[in-house]
Amino acid sequence: MKIVAIGGGEIGRPGTEIETREIDKEVIKLSGKKHPRVLLLPTASGDSELYYPTFERYYGKILGCETDVLYLVKQKPTLAEIKKKILAADIIYVGGGNTMKMLKVWRKLGVDKILEKAAEQGKILSGLSAGAICWFKYGNSDSIPGKLIKLRGLNFVDLMLCPHYDAEEGRRPSLKKVIMKSGGFALALDNCFALEIVGDEYRIITSSSKAKAYRVYKRNGKVIEEQLKITPEFRPLGELK
Repeated sequence: MKIVAIGGGEIGRPGTEIETREIDKEVIKLSGKKHPRVLLLPTASGDSELYYPTFERYYGKILGCETDVLYLVKQKPTLAEIKKKILAADIIYVGGGNTMKMLKVWRKLGVDKILEKAAEQGKILSGLSAGAICWFKYGNSDSIPGKLIKLRGLNFVDLMLCPHYDAEEGRRPSLKKVIMKSGGFALALDNCFALEIVGDEYRIITSSSKAKAYRVYKRNGKVIEEQLKITPEFRPLGELK
């Protein structure tokens, strides 16, 4: 299994700078190819027409990848067409947006099972915000307007993930409330921070010196927020649980 879950950041939408370049370079490096095939799934944005041109310019023209897109909301591809596109890619990149709506579409169409097969074949699963939450057992999600909820993901990683930990003021108290109530372990990522998983090992990577990542858990009736260190070495994934 190869996953790069990004806490948030811009990829060069009109009027914004590219913020996740160093992380995205690592995603490409992980593929082992100079010009990997990267497939964008913009389902969480409702197949926004603005997403793919930005993605194509960034991952294609700037980073040198072969890019493609899979629309599942505005178009109605067959299951065979969906499977062919996903399994032909070296990297599957899931965009941000409404995680709950995205997962509902995926489960209805059987995309979740195809992504599971892609993971088994060693495809790289990546993305930011909704595209990071989806790979985990649970996520801290803003899929309901004005409310942050604990959302069930695809469970490829047996942890809870909270993105945008520094960028959205409600994330920290919301996550701590969930952990206080239900226990367990969560990973909280600032924007421009990512968790890179290869097999049973992980490391934290970043594209900003100011960003941080935390392991959040309950101990002796209190919620502990433990900052994770950035190291070039991979560590056992079990350490996060």
